[in-house]
Amino acid sequence: MSFDLYNTALGIALDKGILMNHIKLLFFATIRDRAGTKSLELDVPQDLTVQGLKDKLSTDFPNLKESMSSVLITINREYAFDDAIISQNAEIGMFPPVSGG
Repeated sequence: MSFDLYNTALGIALDKGILMNHIKLLFFATIRDRAGTKSLELDVPQDLTVQGLKDKLSTDFPNLKESMSSVLITINREYAFDDAIISQNAEIGMFPPVSGG
């Protein structure tokens, strides 16, 4: 997302009175390859869920869309389900599915 687009989206959210949370995303393994970066910082609505974040990333970063259906998410190093609310200043880890044998 470009800086101008980011500022426009943030400005609209603030104008509408939406409280925002600052979060840091950490990408691992194949998700890092698809994201093209190891980390990203975003401001997101205060009541955003994990599912909402996955939907946002799928829209804003089309290369990640395929990964979002099976990604494992951690919030501050603890696994989180899709209905979990993302807390202020959260560190979000995004991992591809793990298999073993």
